[in-house]
Amino acid sequence: MFVCLFRNHLVRCCFLYSFIIIIMIHRSSNSIYSLSQSIFTKNSSFFYSSSSSSLITLHDSDTKPISSPFYNLLPPTQNPNNIVNLISSTLKQKSFHLSHFQTEIKNILPHMGAQEISRVLLRCQSDYSSALTFFNWVKNDLSVVHSVKNYCIIVHILAWSQVYSQAMKLLCELIQLNVNDDDNDDDVYKSLIDCTEDCNWNPVVFDMLIKAYVKLGMVEKGLETFWNNVEACFVPNVVACNCLLNGLSKFNYIGECWEVYEEMGKLGIHRNDYTFNIMTHVLCRDGDTDKVNGFLEKMEEEGFEPDLVTYNTLINSYCRKRRLEDAFYLYKIMCIRGVVPNLISYSALMNGLCKEGKIKEAHQLFNQMVQRGIDPDIVSYNTLISGYCKEGKMQMCRSLLHEMIGIGIRPDNVTCRIVFQGYAKEGKLLSALNMVEELHRFGIKIPENLYDYLLVALCKEGRPFAALSFLIRISQDGFVPQISTYIKLVESLCKFNNVEEALVLKSDMTKKNMKLNLTTYKAIISCLCRVKRTSEAKSLLEEMVSLGILPDLEIKRALINGYCEENDVSKAVSLLKFFAKEFQVYDTESYNSIVKVFCEVGNVAELMELQDKLVKIGFVPNSLTCKYVIQGLQKDMELDDDILDRNMLET
Repeated sequence: MFVCLFRNHLVRCCFLYSFIIIIMIHRSSNSIYSLSQSIFTKNSSFFYSSSSSSLITLHDSDTKPISSPFYNLLPPTQNPNNIVNLISSTLKQKSFHLSHFQTEIKNILPHMGAQEISRVLLRCQSDYSSALTFFNWVKNDLSVVHSVKNYCIIVHILAWSQVYSQAMKLLCELIQLNVNDDDNDDDVYKSLIDCTEDCNWNPVVFDMLIKAYVKLGMVEKGLETFWNNVEACFVPNVVACNCLLNGLSKFNYIGECWEVYEEMGKLGIHRNDYTFNIMTHVLCRDGDTDKVNGFLEKMEEEGFEPDLVTYNTLINSYCRKRRLEDAFYLYKIMCIRGVVPNLISYSALMNGLCKEGKIKEAHQLFNQMVQRGIDPDIVSYNTLISGYCKEGKMQMCRSLLHEMIGIGIRPDNVTCRIVFQGYAKEGKLLSALNMVEELHRFGIKIPENLYDYLLVALCKEGRPFAALSFLIRISQDGFVPQISTYIKLVESLCKFNNVEEALVLKSDMTKKNMKLNLTTYKAIISCLCRVKRTSEAKSLLEEMVSLGILPDLEIKRALINGYCEENDVSKAVSLLKFFAKEFQVYDTESYNSIVKVFCEVGNVAELMELQDKLVKIGFVPNSLTCKYVIQGLQKDMELDDDILDRNMLET
């Protein structure tokens, strides 16, 4: 009896205790949620940042969801274990909107990891639109970095649903993320294979992977994927193979191109015109044009006639290798077979003829092209103009230039450079300047780098004043020469002792905040010394030293020689000592220049005194020094004899 009473009492207590807990839960669900969240957070393998500006990095994990005893007491929208069901059901609602995620499941979003995202995507694989919406919402709105598996699942879903463009976009995005992430060693191909166990998939996704790698310039990975597909018995389609062949060709993987091409035949992949045109390019890049005939026969055996692209590729290759006979043979064959040559065909042949110096035949081919109704373009005109320039026939160049302008083809940078270089080669730079004026009248803008070219060319031809006049004229249109052009112009002016104009240019460079260099100072200082303005040259020396530009030996000699030419020996000696003291330069040539001045006036006594001082500083006389001293002693003796003779006559 007592035992029964105790049991009844215990049951009532348990029931009452449970009832109290339920009431507390309903009244304080937020407190319980906080408690459960803290329990989950301590045990979860996921990382969550509460900052809205930071990224949430989700990692794949095999850890099972935490089953806290409190979770089942929470409302469904606050139960972390229910997050996949909630999101999946929300996505399937007809009136679904992204805002539903923010309102209905906001509290449990921190518990959504990479596994939960994958499970939601798999639940939605029959509706690619919902899956893609969810994928983009997680990536863009939540700033989550998707796992490789998440990407692979969505790519499979899109490929299965034949949404190829979006699948390719995400596949490229996955590859780039995988490459940029140094800590991620996941292989995209393997991950795509692994995901085929859980979702619908289309083998075309592995062809897309080849194209994605090639598109991103990762042709080695594309080639690796190709062989992986072959090993896994996924026969690539011809489009993917052509894409791979094209990529390998561009990166000069010639041997690999032929390996893939041969494998296509073994696998029974039906090669098309595009395949053969790519391999024609490979043949030409391989340099073995002798294989061409055999390859063309192979094309015909497989039922493909060489098209215009094929012929143009081969003709261009023959012309570049200066095999004009073979090029014109193909030209005749294509005409016989009804393949009409186009502008590219004629331009390649004209270029080949011009390289061989057959400009007359090239012009005839040009006229033949025009007669057949093919309008020439800037490339064909440039080809002819370049050919005539090489022959020095500038009048024909000028005629062609006017002809192309007359039919509405504006000369480009290449045209202008060809013409100006042609005039420069013939020593007719003034004609080039006149051509500049003509082109201006036609409203054609000359590239600024060609202005610099003409200015430098005029300086090299010894026409600094023509260059200066041309610079003044084009500067009115806002042209500013490069600093190298300024320096060349200064050097040219100084070479002809036009120092005033050179100083004006130097001032102009300073105003334009151009950094003067040693070459500029050297040219002006040397010129000033030659025109007996050594004091101004000395001031420039001080200026350049203050700017941190150290004088070289040529500047030192120019200054000392300048003072010697002006018979200002004291300043020359002072400068010689300055260079020895400040720069540790002991130039015997400069020393001899000073000795020569002393000896010419017969002042040997003072020279000997100076020599003792200079020897102590570090100067060492050489044979030329001794020669000057001997000549000075002879002159001194002659002067003494003359003085003695005059004294005797006077007495």
